[in-house]
Amino acid sequence: MDQSGVLLWVKAEPFIVGALQAPAPSKFSLHYLRKISTYVRTREGAYPRLYWSTWRHIACGKLQLPKDLAWLYFEIFDSLAAKAPEERLEWSEILSNCTSEDEVEKQRNQLSVDTLQFLLFLYIQQLNKVSLRTSLIGEEWPSPRNRSQSPDLTERSSCHNKNWNDYSHQTFVSDHLSDLLELLLDPEQLTVSSHSTHSSLVSREAVVALSFLIEGTVSRAKKVYPLHELALWQPLHAESGFSKISKTFSFYKLEAWLRACLTGNPFGTSACLKSGKKLAWAHQVEGTTKRAKIACNTHVAPRMHRMVVMSQVYKQTLAKSSDTLVGAHVKIHRCNESFIYLLSPLRSVTIEKCRNSTFVLGPVQTALHLHSCDSVKVIAVCHRLSISSTAGCVFHILTPTRPLILSGNHTVTFAPFHTHYPMLEDHMARTGLATVPNYWDNPMIVCGENSDTRVFRLLPPCEFYVFIIPFEMEGDTTEIPGGLPSVYQKALGQREQKIQIWQKTVKEARLTKDQRKQFQVLVENKFYEWLINTGHRQQLDSLVPPAAGSKQAAG
Repeated sequence: MDQSGVLLWVKAEPFIVGALQAPAPSKFSLHYLRKISTYVRTREGAYPRLYWSTWRHIACGKLQLPKDLAWLYFEIFDSLAAKAPEERLEWSEILSNCTSEDEVEKQRNQLSVDTLQFLLFLYIQQLNKVSLRTSLIGEEWPSPRNRSQSPDLTERSSCHNKNWNDYSHQTFVSDHLSDLLELLLDPEQLTVSSHSTHSSLVSREAVVALSFLIEGTVSRAKKVYPLHELALWQPLHAESGFSKISKTFSFYKLEAWLRACLTGNPFGTSACLKSGKKLAWAHQVEGTTKRAKIACNTHVAPRMHRMVVMSQVYKQTLAKSSDTLVGAHVKIHRCNESFIYLLSPLRSVTIEKCRNSTFVLGPVQTALHLHSCDSVKVIAVCHRLSISSTAGCVFHILTPTRPLILSGNHTVTFAPFHTHYPMLEDHMARTGLATVPNYWDNPMIVCGENSDTRVFRLLPPCEFYVFIIPFEMEGDTTEIPGGLPSVYQKALGQREQKIQIWQKTVKEARLTKDQRKQFQVLVENKFYEWLINTGHRQQLDSLVPPAAGSKQAAG
């Protein structure tokens, strides 16, 4: 078979979920990663599986990284591994039973990751590297927070966020292919200066590791294969450079074959926007949807490649809970003055350049990231939250990892998760998310401006209210999973008491029928005034008619 029948592309998930949206530590440069690559092969507990204790020794002892940063990268990579939800829940239970930092360390020491894939993962952290030249002309993340209207979210304009831009992924891998392959070579296949030679041989294990970043298909077949399965396929041995005798690949043949077959990701953001299906929404107000673009690729993409892109939703209430969203990577872009409910188990969510909006999300299995948003409220259970260049945003979250405050944020508020919908606990179980441990109130400042803790606050209990999701669905969850922290529960109790006193006062006033009517009008007027002043009126108006919306929301 000729090699034109093989299409290879760079996988989206390692970049969308795995590349932290901040410049990588300088110690993740190729120079240091090559040293690590050589070092791990001589250490116990370092190859082919790298244990946390060994990585901690390398990261803290040799690269001089703080321990929490070393753990952050190890844990992000581990969250990408294919594990059953039960395994994730079991890990949460183990951690929540630990009573000291030493016990936590003891448990972490039992964790290991694939060494070669982890090296590739550390290398791709350079995706968001800021070069002085491009940051001056403003093309590279993090861009200055500008309010000017940039072009719509079309094929190439999603470049602002490299994690979601499949052209960036492809370019990154093509530009650094030799480095990536050299990183995977056994040390004896390298010259003294750590470069490959014409006779360098690549092990099968190395090509299996490269499947972390690359996959493909044969003759436009529907089935997607990991890279190593295609490279080891008998008819392709001549092209991929595999020798049955040595059970290795020729470095130069393999590299040439990869370059010849690399193409755009058929399940990436651009393909989704170009040929994705328009989504129908359970609940939306007519008349203001002209600019909104909502596309998904679930009709063509395999389950692990699902993507939903929403852009320019304005003054809308949108609600959806359906199989289309299950396990999808969701990107929400330039939505203003809207209420968006996505009540399904999601793989990852990125919210970018949105303003004055509320997002209520089903459990997010991996990463929830916000970039360049103003006055946005996010309510979610998620594995990890990270934020960059946001202003005045509020996060009601339940999360087993510390929220990451990246650069450029102002007045961030963290608050406990404060809502529920009937299927929530079922969705949490499907994504492997438990109610403990919960680090909503212990954020970590990564690459922050002087690590200034004044960038965030915890919501004062006196400002706390629960949030009601106004849709009917089937399901068993009837309360907030894990309950509320006691100080917030107490604040609600005190408020409840005030209402009871007020009701008692009204009852004991023994008003006449006319007085009662007059009093009711007065209260309703005050309430209406309050609705307008707080902006809640728009939210209520956009929920009419509730009958149609609530039935469809579950559809």
